Parts: sequence; structure tokens; C-alpha cells
Amino acid sequence: MTKVLAIAATLLLGASYSLEAAADTVSFNFNGPGLSGNVVVTYGAATDATYSGAYEVTGIGGSFSDSNNGLNLVNVPILGLVPITHATPEPTNLLAPNDFSRFFVANGTDHGSFSYDNLFWPGGSVQTASDFPFHGGFLDIYGLLFDIGNGMVVNVWSNGNFGGAGPGPVNYGVGVATSETALDYVFMGVDAALPEPSSYALVLAALGVLGVSRRRRQF
Repeated sequence: MTKVLAIAATLLLGASYSLEAAADTVSFNFNGPGLSGNVVVTYGAATDATYSGAYEVTGIGGSFSDSNNGLNLVNVPILGLVPITHATPEPTNLLAPNDFSRFFVANGTDHGSFSYDNLFWPGGSVQTASDFPFHGGFLDIYGLLFDIGNGMVVNVWSNGNFGGAGPGPVNYGVGVATSETALDYVFMGVDAALPEPSSYALVLAALGVLGVSRRRRQF
């Protein structure tokens, strides 16, 4: 029994150090008309200053493909996040996160930019725009913006649950652009798989099993 507890303590201590040093990591896939992606994101304990349930993404990797509009992007590596700029949202938008940012695009977008905040919502996103009530999903309506090289960036966001309250299916969108022009914009019809359990969660689950085993031996 002492040996089991020592192993459990070592695992928990190691997991704690790992969480502090390397943060937590989740992976997800998305698929839509003509495009797909395999994404791995890393986030730590820091959250958005406005929303405590939104964790700041600190790293990203994976690959992206897009055959729309002659792009012919096949498993292009994701190179990194586009940095947060803390832009000013529209004056009527009182619900935007503190990390709200913009990537300006000269041609081909409705408002001349992609909005993003690089936030991950483990418990599901809340309403983050005053004029858009839909929400839900592990991203919000601004989403992640990442670099794929050659001046191109990709924005992946959640449109939320159009069915109203409850878990429901969440619809996602994807856009591709350079600072000069929008190259692809799929507002709806993108499906994203739920993130896989993090390594830290798996360790805690294992420790829970050890605790159950200990209790059963006591009885």
C-alpha cells in the first residue's frame, strides 16, 4: 500500500510540475467543404481578463489543407499563432473578450479584418458579442488565428449552437487570408471534433482509480 501511495504521490507531483512548466495540451480535427485541419493547442493557467473560463492559447501546431479557390494547400504545417493585438471592438459590442484582436485584410472581408482572440474554452464558450446571441464550443466566435507561411493566416472559430440552450451541435467556420486579400471564407458547415482528454486529466483519472482501489482494500 505504501508503495502504491508513493507512486501516486510521484505521479501527482510530476503532473503538477508538468502542468506549470509545459501547460496543458489538447488536439482537435475539423472538416468542412474543401478544407480540413489537425490542430494541437497548448494553454496554461492564464485566462482572459474578462472571462475566467477562457484560457489563453500559448502554442499551436498541426497541419491545414484547403482546395477551395485554387489554393491547393495539402497538409501545410501550422507555424504558430498570430500574436494578440488587444484591438478595440465596435462601440456597441460590450461583451468582447479583453484579448479581442484584429488581423487587417485589405480586400474581400466585410469589415476589413479577421477578428480573433486565441482563447480556448474547456467548459464551452459563452456569449461574447452583444449582437450575436449564439455561443458554445471550445472556441468562441472570434477563434484562433494561426500562420501557415507565405503570408497566409487561417482563422478557425465557433458559430455556437444555433439550436439555442443546451449542448446541441456546434457549428464552426474557417477563413484564409493574407494582409492583401481574403482567399477563402467558409462561414458555416465546418464540423470540429471535441478535443481529446489532456494528459493531466488522464493522470488525475489514474490517480482516482488508485484511490478507488485503496478504498476497496480498506473495506
